[in-house]
Amino acid sequence: MDQSRIRNFCIIAHIDHGKSTLADRLLETTGTVSKREMAEQLLDSMDLEREKGITIKAAAARMSYTADDGSEYEFNLIDTPGHVDFTYEVSRSLAACEGALLVVDASQGIEAQTLANVYLAMNLDLKLIPVLNKIDLPHAEPERVAAELERVIGFDRDEVLLASAKDGTGVPAILAAIAERIPPPSGDPKAPVQALIFDSKYDAFKGVLAHVRVFQGTLEGRKDLLLMQTGVAFEPLEYGIFSPQMRPLPVLGCGEVGYVATGLKDVADCRVGDTITLAAHPASEPLPGYRQAKPMVFAGLYPTDSDQYQELREALSRLALNDASLVYEPESSVALGFGFRCGFLGLLHLEIVGERLEREYNLSLLTTAPSVEYHVLTTTGTEVLVDNPADLPDPSRIAEIQEPWAKIDVITPSRYIGQVMELVTTRRGQFLRMEYLEPESEVAQGEARVLLEYDVPMAEILVDFYDMLKGSTSGYASLDYHLTGYRAANLVKVDVLVNATPVDALSLITHAANAAREGRVLVSKLRQLIPRQMFDVPIQAAVGGRIIARETIRAMRKNVLAKCYGGDISRKRKLLEKQAEGKKRMKRVGNVEIPQEAFMAVLKLREE
Repeated sequence: MDQSRIRNFCIIAHIDHGKSTLADRLLETTGTVSKREMAEQLLDSMDLEREKGITIKAAAARMSYTADDGSEYEFNLIDTPGHVDFTYEVSRSLAACEGALLVVDASQGIEAQTLANVYLAMNLDLKLIPVLNKIDLPHAEPERVAAELERVIGFDRDEVLLASAKDGTGVPAILAAIAERIPPPSGDPKAPVQALIFDSKYDAFKGVLAHVRVFQGTLEGRKDLLLMQTGVAFEPLEYGIFSPQMRPLPVLGCGEVGYVATGLKDVADCRVGDTITLAAHPASEPLPGYRQAKPMVFAGLYPTDSDQYQELREALSRLALNDASLVYEPESSVALGFGFRCGFLGLLHLEIVGERLEREYNLSLLTTAPSVEYHVLTTTGTEVLVDNPADLPDPSRIAEIQEPWAKIDVITPSRYIGQVMELVTTRRGQFLRMEYLEPESEVAQGEARVLLEYDVPMAEILVDFYDMLKGSTSGYASLDYHLTGYRAANLVKVDVLVNATPVDALSLITHAANAAREGRVLVSKLRQLIPRQMFDVPIQAAVGGRIIARETIRAMRKNVLAKCYGGDISRKRKLLEKQAEGKKRMKRVGNVEIPQEAFMAVLKLREE
């Protein structure tokens, strides 16, 4: 296909604004997929994607389109993930395109991730085509949302297309706009090869399949290729395209999107954002924008049955074949036994990995409370990276602890501003700015939506912040965040001792001002969750050597005097003394079994 007839584009939107459904209609309208083969959310191949209504893995599809004047076009659609956890993957998918369909729900309007994705696309100088979706809904307000797009992003009203992905309304106009408005790819077919990897997955027969967009040169033949960032060379097994099933081709031309079967056995060698070139005649420099995916959230995964440890190890190694951003290493806990410390891109990534391990590999898992990575400067001048509270050095050796901070964007109706500000302030948030997205007339009526920007410690928004935000705004608020850097803070480690024995899996790092309150809440919850023993069990929260909270689980008492009907008091005293001696001995040697619910109590400290 001539380069002037190629159009590379993606679809960007907030979660649940109809991105995958619109992709289905485009595939159906262009005849890429027959009605017999059609299924809902066709490009979302995982059950989890269909259940949650989100795209987790990027997917590509080539379509043929014939314009009204008879011109033939090649459309390459890249379906991007929609969640904030996968922002880097979204940025690489955007970098592989010249344009994007910006899908906005006609009933909900602009959301936080809509703006975040728009800024990403604008930074890459993409041509945006605004599409108002779901206009068939009875409560849709297309004119109001179109005016919002004009005011907030700067589109002309004539640019905005109205559509309903569910029933196919407006889809022909969208296809015509893609052909007219999105520029064709530029690039020299005779220049040294430069191909951007925007996704990769593992195939048992062909090794790692790299999803690529060719920017310069042409990929053909069996000449050795080179990955410029990792320095790995390989002989390609196959080239091809997605339509949307894999279809082998002898050549991938300049400007085209397809795949390269590398034969590599480790997906970590073929990273998202890397550049493929010819090993014999490499390009002078790689394509810009590459960075290694860095875990932001860390948690321990332990099998509830210790016999499943080896199965968990094998399951993680298989899952990592398709997910280079998942990192893990073995760790052991006195309370939980053997398991793995895993790093994730975010909480959704953690949830997805946990569910896939339990479903696909039939494992029963216990996940410890997630934490972030802290930079600890010791008194000797060395810096230690700590992602597990149990690994924090002794307080006497710590000079400074730095924690990650994030900038959050919250879009909410103006009547909930007070609740949002109160919530963020309790999480040590620092106010940056506030901007109304509606005109002054709607602001006066109290119906406007407002954008709030805050700086917040990452640890404070990890666990339940999103749920609390949704709860305090009746589900209307939307959230987007990105890491901004590290700042020094007065942080301490709260240890939990059960029967004078530290339980490392219950330790947490928190701000010194919150330590006493969180310690009290935690020991109070544990007192309700840990079953009673035949002896008193003290539960203590400690910072260093100082106890900041204590609760006691009272012993179950056996009535040893039940058979003493009268008689000398010395007989009763002898029985009671014997019982007390037995309890002392039991307390010295007895172990307290801590139920799984106790480890989840750390997640719910904020609810008190």
